[in-house]
Amino acid sequence: MGELLLITDDIHRGRRLARDLGAFGSCRIHDLYDEATPSRGAGLIVSDVEGLNSEALVLMRRILERVRDEGMPYLFLVHGNVARAEAQARILGATATLPVNASARLVTDKLAQISGQTRSIATGERQAVRARQFFAKAFFSGRAITIAVADTGTELIIQAIRDVGIHDWVQAVQRFDDVTHQHCLLVAGLAAAFSGTLGFGAADRHRLAKAALLHDVGKTKIPTAILNKPGKLDPAEMAVMRTHPAEGYAMLAGGGFDASLLAVVRSHHEMLDGSGYPDGLRGAEIPDLVRLVTICDIHAALIERRPYKAAMDAAQAYAILDGMAGRLDADLVRAFRPVAVVFDRHCLAAPSRAVQSDPKHAA
Repeated sequence: MGELLLITDDIHRGRRLARDLGAFGSCRIHDLYDEATPSRGAGLIVSDVEGLNSEALVLMRRILERVRDEGMPYLFLVHGNVARAEAQARILGATATLPVNASARLVTDKLAQISGQTRSIATGERQAVRARQFFAKAFFSGRAITIAVADTGTELIIQAIRDVGIHDWVQAVQRFDDVTHQHCLLVAGLAAAFSGTLGFGAADRHRLAKAALLHDVGKTKIPTAILNKPGKLDPAEMAVMRTHPAEGYAMLAGGGFDASLLAVVRSHHEMLDGSGYPDGLRGAEIPDLVRLVTICDIHAALIERRPYKAAMDAAQAYAILDGMAGRLDADLVRAFRPVAVVFDRHCLAAPSRAVQSDPKHAA
């Protein structure tokens, strides 16, 4: 886990705390007011500063800028006024906070937690970047999309979800600026996680994730000025956008892909009440695989950033899914809840600005 750097304004108190944190190996104590800058090399940082006035805040920022690598876990111990201390912790970029009088066990547990989260997030970011590069090369190169290429991309995402979980995958993918890449990778990740909650075997898990990865491939035929427009589409632009399911179907038909996957590409905007597009399917005309991907598609569109909206809070997004009774499969929406709960627990997305409450055209 590496050396722990403890920054304090009271060396005696710092030494007592260092003894309590012995489980983390060597602990280097730095006096906040020592003019010498601590050397780099720590794997964790803890600050225990009681008098965090404006001068101390400046000193803390200066030290952190010099010794803290990107993503390094930093635990801020809170003294005094909680609201003020929490604001200071945010200014300093703390990973987490705890009251200074928390037990040593709580402190060590929190350090273990944020250390694990940081490693997972970093791994998720690397895998997400790799997936984006693969996706751009394989699906945006203008070449024909083969089953072998789609299988490779699917396994890459399934492995990422196994390694880091859906929370860190989504957190990493949400940082992408390219909307179509972000959306397709989000939907594929959600589908991979959803298949786990449904108890799917390896073959069915792969089939669902592959269908999700390819569901919006028709958007490669849509002008970027429409895809990335920072505002509501006008009727003519919406008509062009609505061609992407049929465009995607035409791209893949005849390429050896099975009928169930082609149905997802063509029909993922269909609704059980017949209000969807492009074919106005209803009820039993919409296969189960399509219904599964549609739920992931809508949830992804709501929780991700778009040029015209911020990311929606995950609980709010799930509430919209839950409120679409009669249009989405209610049993599958309920089964999707454990995936959404992960985001609630980790407070993934910031509350959004007001967005269109009808998500069927958002993706």
